[in-house]
Amino acid sequence: MPELPETETIARDLHDMVVGAVVSGVSVPRPDVLREADARGFTEALAGQSIRRVWRRAKLIVLDVDSRPDAAGAAPAWRIVVQPRFTGGLVVDDGSMPAEEHAYRCVTFALHDGRALHYRDVRRLGTVALMDAPRFVAYSGALGLEPLDPATDDAAFSGCVRASRQAIKIALMDQKRLAGVGNIYANEALWLAGIDPSREACTLSPQELSRLRTELRAVLSASIAARGTSFRDYRDARGERGRFVEQLAAYGRAGAPCRRCGRRLVGTHAVDGRSTVFCPGCQY
Repeated sequence: MPELPETETIARDLHDMVVGAVVSGVSVPRPDVLREADARGFTEALAGQSIRRVWRRAKLIVLDVDSRPDAAGAAPAWRIVVQPRFTGGLVVDDGSMPAEEHAYRCVTFALHDGRALHYRDVRRLGTVALMDAPRFVAYSGALGLEPLDPATDDAAFSGCVRASRQAIKIALMDQKRLAGVGNIYANEALWLAGIDPSREACTLSPQELSRLRTELRAVLSASIAARGTSFRDYRDARGERGRFVEQLAAYGRAGAPCRRCGRRLVGTHAVDGRSTVFCPGCQY
């Protein structure tokens, strides 16, 4: 966490809330989260820059910044690349954030209108990198296909997943194959598609892979519509919890009855060392 739906939600929120804002100053209380720049270089590069666009790539939140007034359509001067990992998040503060919420600030971007954009991270497992456009192209080029991209059709999906002899759940979560899918949504998509998460990816038929792609897209889209899934730490850019936890059919429900066949869901760590929940009756 956050996975694709959560980072997509944050990116959309930020695009609506901060595009056009000018970064009037930067403070870095926890410089250990920075990558590819030290605190001084990070601060000096971004002061006076305008936020032109906020978007998502894989599990990354990307802010394009530039001081040029005609930067629209041009490569940005810099990209702030945030990987929240387990406990990180970006929150816009209009001055009403309680003082105790400031304890986990790692990086703060002061905006010209008096607001602030905070990167907060309880355990400081996430990262905030500063990249120019060519560096970002090289960096993001190592990531896999976007599952919601229309170009990721059945043939593309099959090509990136079926080549693996690993368990299908592991293949789905391999960021060099498919970008943005993590444990929650791999569990859900495999339950929806009726596929055993421990099956070798290369053994799935074209029909099974097509069904899995369809269900994966559906569950990711449904979670985005519900503004992500909050169990503990995830919050959107307004500080609100995601609601998709109420719709989860597999993840987090080990021991509960399957909503499709009624058999008791099984929880295991044997597939990939993480919590995997599946139905022994429906998934084969």
